[in-house]
Amino acid sequence: MVARHRLDMGRPTEPVILSVEQIEDLSKKLSSFKHDINNHLALITAAVELIKVSPDSVERMTQTLSQQPAKITADVGSFSNALEQALGLAQC
Repeated sequence: MVARHRLDMGRPTEPVILSVEQIEDLSKKLSSFKHDINNHLALITAAVELIKVSPDSVERMTQTLSQQPAKITADVGSFSNALEQALGLAQC
């Protein structure tokens, strides 16, 4: 169980100690997070390039493009929650 730390403006006021396992878990989550964000950005780039060469694909690509910000936001939130939990900063 991770101990909760007193917070000062969202930052711990005491040192945060992570085990090797916690650091490895965070590293895996960060790697997955970076991969997912890269995939979303690649989709955006590919959709824009497709629109450039095939303007009739705008309608189809607009849906793909419009979904990416929400997916990126969800991925950022998920990683942020995992980090806060590992650091004992998660809100109950």
